[in-house]
Amino acid sequence: MQVAGAMVGALWVTGAAALWAALCGRALALEGGMLYPQETPSRERKDLNGLWDFRADFSEDRNQGFRERWYQRPLRESGPVLDMPVPSSFNDVGQDRKLYSFIGWVWYERQVLVPRSWTQDPGTRVMLRISSAHYYAIVWVNGVHVTEHEGGHLPFEADISKLVQFSPGELNRITIAINNTLTPHTLPPGIIEHMTDSSRYPKYYFVQKTNFDFFNYAGLHRSVFLYTTPVSYIDDVTVTTDVDQGTGLVNYEIVVKSNENFELELLLWDKEGRVVAKGMGARGQLAVPSAQLWWPYLMHEQPAYLYTLEVTLVVQTGAGIVSDVYTLPVGIRTVEVVHNQFLINGKPFYFHGVNKHEDADIRGKGFDWALVMKDFNLLRWLGANSFRTSHYPYAEEVMQLCDRYGIVVIDECPGVGIVLPESFKNISLQHHLEVMEELVRRDKNHPSVVMWSVANEPVSWLAPAAYYFKTVIGHTKALDPTRPVTFVSNSRPEVDRGAPYVDVICINNYYSWYHDYGHLEVIQLQVNAAFENWYKLYQKPIIQSEYGADNIPGFHQDPPLMFSEEYQKFVLQQYHFALDQKRKDYVIGELIWNFADFMTDQSPRRVIGNKKGIFTRQRQPKGSAFLLRERYWKIANETIFAFQSSDSFTMLASLSKQSQHHSNST
Repeated sequence: MQVAGAMVGALWVTGAAALWAALCGRALALEGGMLYPQETPSRERKDLNGLWDFRADFSEDRNQGFRERWYQRPLRESGPVLDMPVPSSFNDVGQDRKLYSFIGWVWYERQVLVPRSWTQDPGTRVMLRISSAHYYAIVWVNGVHVTEHEGGHLPFEADISKLVQFSPGELNRITIAINNTLTPHTLPPGIIEHMTDSSRYPKYYFVQKTNFDFFNYAGLHRSVFLYTTPVSYIDDVTVTTDVDQGTGLVNYEIVVKSNENFELELLLWDKEGRVVAKGMGARGQLAVPSAQLWWPYLMHEQPAYLYTLEVTLVVQTGAGIVSDVYTLPVGIRTVEVVHNQFLINGKPFYFHGVNKHEDADIRGKGFDWALVMKDFNLLRWLGANSFRTSHYPYAEEVMQLCDRYGIVVIDECPGVGIVLPESFKNISLQHHLEVMEELVRRDKNHPSVVMWSVANEPVSWLAPAAYYFKTVIGHTKALDPTRPVTFVSNSRPEVDRGAPYVDVICINNYYSWYHDYGHLEVIQLQVNAAFENWYKLYQKPIIQSEYGADNIPGFHQDPPLMFSEEYQKFVLQQYHFALDQKRKDYVIGELIWNFADFMTDQSPRRVIGNKKGIFTRQRQPKGSAFLLRERYWKIANETIFAFQSSDSFTMLASLSKQSQHHSNST
């Protein structure tokens, strides 16, 4: 494919995905399902993680790679390359200062040997799946353009069967160009500011401006896979669940891609390997008598119970019978908002958890199993039952672990920092709708996901914001009517144009930190006033979705001063006093900002990142972690008492012993 250099140059400056889509003749509408790649009797998977060839395009217009068509030959032949680990952010891996803050096109490439069995069978479909590429990606295989994608946090894939089946036993070259430029129409938005004063800045100097407080890490942040399916295959599975007098109801809808007649059989297995329900056809309902429900962590003696749904497709072809098998974990549970309460399985659920970031030393936002497991162990140690994916969707593997451990998730799209008037126009709105479709398509079957969050702290008082968020929220509810939708605000309730349309109101505020510096005596009064004002106007349940203060580990001051460990703890305590006055009424949750320290852009107000974590960036506890842990286990035990009185659960003693063991160990 040949594209004029000037037009590609326009892409890196504007980030306009519509431009490249028009050049490629590609519609932006979503096509097909997005089932997680897995190995089954009919499917195989090849992990492409490891070291890739990498080159940043440092040319003045960031356009050299397209002018010289780096995708047409091995990247090493274009010039010097680095060994770049995948998954990772490219920013922190090397020692080149220019790469740390680089904006523009970077190029990844890897030679792959496709198994001979994949290339010799015309009945095998070979897929390339990229779990995350930040922000705009274009993909070639053996120099042939196969796909592109706008958005830095959700997966996309391409059918490459014909490209690899012509070269059995030969290496295949996968090339991915990624551009991390943010514009008023991306999510999150940003602007490129060109500095033209030659007495102060060199020629072609520009900076990326954003309105969010985390570092714009970029690269291949998550796994890259090759996987196979039969040519006739299960394309998508949608599961919703309900409960009727103890009987679990699993509603399913299967999408199949086949030109032949087919049959579908469904088996639902329990943890002991017994078949508890059977079904036939593409749509139906499975009934599970005396079902084990999926409960959140610390809410039941057997939390996070998962069944396994096995879907088998049988296709009669001229060459014989072809089958495809896909399995899906299923948690039977209900979610609803009723009378100022958030109910899971008909019982009140109180969010006591954290906000997080995909962020760590060296790897940036790159997925790392050791780091993920450390975080989950800390969450359970803390007594946290939930987190919000601030401010973008997290890796699919993280969502799978939440299903397994009973950690409840508020699943947030990358709609953070929407503050410019042009970010509320139709181009941005269309992209926002597409991102929500991609998010729901990916995460719709996770029982841990109980609510969608469509934005964080936009400038919601602007006139176009009302139509914008009414449309996004309405579209999300239409995509998934089974889950509530929220909108995270830091506005005043009387000017917020998104709040009327959500089911739960999430509010962020930082009293005695970003204003009234050092005046801890105002926190309880201001928190209470905020709660009362929001509830009086909208009569909806409220989550304190962010609160906190920076803390430099090892800084101590008494009386407490800002940035000391004592100050952070005192701020949290004042919020807790205010929360305790309302959490038996209409406040249904509290999420600390933040789980761990994380990197931000450099600025005078940030000392090597944001220090509001209750854990350091290296996941070591600050004093506030022990304060929060004591609170969360206390709230958990109150929840257990409520269950014991209503359902005669016997989990109180064991959890109390567990909590005591945690206390003794610290």
